[in-house]
Amino acid sequence: MDLRQLRYFVAVAEECHFGRAAQRLHMAQPPLSQAIRRLEEDLGVELLERTTRRVALTPAGERYLERAHAILADVEAANREATRVAAGEVGRVVLGVVGSVTYALLPSLARRLREEFPDIDFEFTGEMLTPDLMTSLRDGTVDIALMRTPADTRGLLARALRSEPLIAALPAAHPLTADDVIDLEDLRDEPFVTYPSQHRSVLYDTVLTACQARGFSPRQVAQVAQTSTLLVFVAAGIGVTALPASSRRLRLEGVEFREIAKAPTVELAVAWRPGASASTQRVVDRITALVAGDASDAP
Repeated sequence: MDLRQLRYFVAVAEECHFGRAAQRLHMAQPPLSQAIRRLEEDLGVELLERTTRRVALTPAGERYLERAHAILADVEAANREATRVAAGEVGRVVLGVVGSVTYALLPSLARRLREEFPDIDFEFTGEMLTPDLMTSLRDGTVDIALMRTPADTRGLLARALRSEPLIAALPAAHPLTADDVIDLEDLRDEPFVTYPSQHRSVLYDTVLTACQARGFSPRQVAQVAQTSTLLVFVAAGIGVTALPASSRRLRLEGVEFREIAKAPTVELAVAWRPGASASTQRVVDRITALVAGDASDAP
């Protein structure tokens, strides 16, 4: 038995007439009659009562028709689902993002992606460091990473999205909050709260290089991996910090943000594995359009 026999039987059962069923199937009547007879022989069951005037279902045929409808419906659903998976409309995607993006970009981006890809199962992981994101991409824990560059993307695919300047985060009572724009040199003698060192954070290296270019090294009093914790330390008066301008969106009582004159910039990029699923590739392309595209469409 094959699906063609099932479709032949359904057509005859619904039409109760071999001639009309043959027309519906675009075939001659004798081969259709023979196919139904072979089906009954294979089953060892009479599915149809045939007279010179009519064709009717036997009780076994009525039940068989119910099952045939269900089987054919399942096959059609499987075909549609396979097509949608191949087109990237269905799947599962794990998106990991660096800490500085978690609060500035992830909430609106997650909402847009869920709205536009309702049949993709998303998982979002925030507050990750770029080196950890690269490791997670390689071991398959994460499918897409929003990370800072430069990064070790060997064996991965990456695409630049946009750049943004660094800004200063200061305790609310700090004297420098009296100015709208400060110089990085103004922070020469300040205690710094930083992201982790030892090449674990792209932002750490960016801030360190920028300070050294201005003739000093930041006096570090604390290192934290989470942007939220970093700003909590600033609010507590433990130190100052420099971080991407988008971090302004993480508003915290006790923290004031100020622009830095001639500020260094940091790059945001998206990375993924070669041979990624169609759904992953579709999401990468949409993230690119949303984050790097027209500002009116950006989350």
